[in-house]
Amino acid sequence: MQWLTDTGLGRMVFTMLVSMVPVVELRGGVPFGVALGLPPWAALIAGIIGNMIPIPFIVVYIRRIFQWMRRRIPRLGQLVDRLEKKAHLKGRKVTKYKYLGLFIFVAIPLPGTGGWTGALVAAFLNMPLRKALPSIFAGVVTAGLIMTFLTHTVTTLVT
Repeated sequence: MQWLTDTGLGRMVFTMLVSMVPVVELRGGVPFGVALGLPPWAALIAGIIGNMIPIPFIVVYIRRIFQWMRRRIPRLGQLVDRLEKKAHLKGRKVTKYKYLGLFIFVAIPLPGTGGWTGALVAAFLNMPLRKALPSIFAGVVTAGLIMTFLTHTVTTLVT
């Protein structure tokens, strides 16, 4: 475990892992990586890679996973219902503008937006992966640039 904080590569991997976590994603991964001592550009790259790793799997498999969860673990049915409801509510905003809407939704670094939710929305709107992925990727990169700018600005002001 010490390797994750003592080496540059370890810090990059740790930042990628943090950026893979739902809710935290890249929005928390970039400041986390900078706090570990990574240069902002390295934290940005690690955050983007970490945030994007689960996205194709979510778009392609989440509906099947939800069906499996309902059948095998009925107690998780309420959680699945809430996640589907969230995806459908967020999807209304995206539906009008399709892939541009998906990009804008993912690019805005606010709670409840991001790659994971964008992938859920794309899955429930039946967007094909090959068309949804570029929009989500562009949104993640844009959100990452915004977070890197904010992180760099705050760390510069504090020091």
